[in-house]
Amino acid sequence: MRSTVIGGGAWGSALAHLLAGGGHAVRLWAREPDVVEHVNLTHANPRFLPGATLDPTIRATSDMAEALGDAELVVYVAPSHVLRDVVGSGRALVALGAIAVVATKGIERGSLELMTDVVRDELPGRAVVALSGPSFALEVARGMPTAVVAASDDASAAAAVQRALSTPAFRVYTNDDVTGVEVGGALKNVMAVATGIAEGVGLGLNSRAALITRGLAEMTRLGVALGARPETFAGLAGMGDLVLTCTGALSRNRAVGVEVGKGRPLEEVLAATESVAEGVTTTDSARALAARRGVDMPIVAAVARILFEQQAPRDALADLMGRELRPERDA
Repeated sequence: MRSTVIGGGAWGSALAHLLAGGGHAVRLWAREPDVVEHVNLTHANPRFLPGATLDPTIRATSDMAEALGDAELVVYVAPSHVLRDVVGSGRALVALGAIAVVATKGIERGSLELMTDVVRDELPGRAVVALSGPSFALEVARGMPTAVVAASDDASAAAAVQRALSTPAFRVYTNDDVTGVEVGGALKNVMAVATGIAEGVGLGLNSRAALITRGLAEMTRLGVALGARPETFAGLAGMGDLVLTCTGALSRNRAVGVEVGKGRPLEEVLAATESVAEGVTTTDSARALAARRGVDMPIVAAVARILFEQQAPRDALADLMGRELRPERDA
């Protein structure tokens, strides 16, 4: 397929490499001139994906028209806070028959929409597929075995994405629970910030296990309130991605949490980070969405107080431990 990846960060570069390795003609749109130059001349992206060599057939460009012209598959990997603007800027260039793949994970501030809803708003009439699951970009670029989910209410579009992306080292499952897959992919980043904070404070593995497990319960509660199926959260886009992001050394969100837990101001931590840590933005959006839906999410609320209200991490964690006792299986 003629494929375009919109977003030249780590994950966008890894997906472009994956598609090119599968024999597809791939264009990579990046806003940063140095990324375009490096991909075209050195077949690498040292700014966002150091340590990986990219397929030499990838053609990078900063021209949206050049990137989107005649593309059959368009993969969006722009950060959540700019996704709407990026998709909208190329709206007229996306063919009606093209499939839009949304690899961005998050909840849009203000509208509180999931990423596939944002893309549907901006690209009416196109098939939209969410791509999510436990997948560090560097490991994908290096060909390490990975399994993810392609979710859509259009079964043929999900199957087309499954075929396009699958390789001997990259296994794609299909799913029709788009909401569950998206909520899992978005909220696992918040839980990764939480586990990082606990690590930065100096808490142990017991605390991390508790946060992961209770975090999964919160993710499921919100997802079900939005219409998702609870079993989706036991799969790759739920538990799988949650465990990876909360424990893996390559997790940006966990790393941000660690530094905040050590007492560094959030603004300072983010200023020193080249790539976007989606968990920070999603924390604010998830807290607002939970309030709108009347869903209890104490871990999300605690992370929000630490990040945005300057509550001391130890105090926020103590508040979690001091909550009213209840059955494990609560509503």
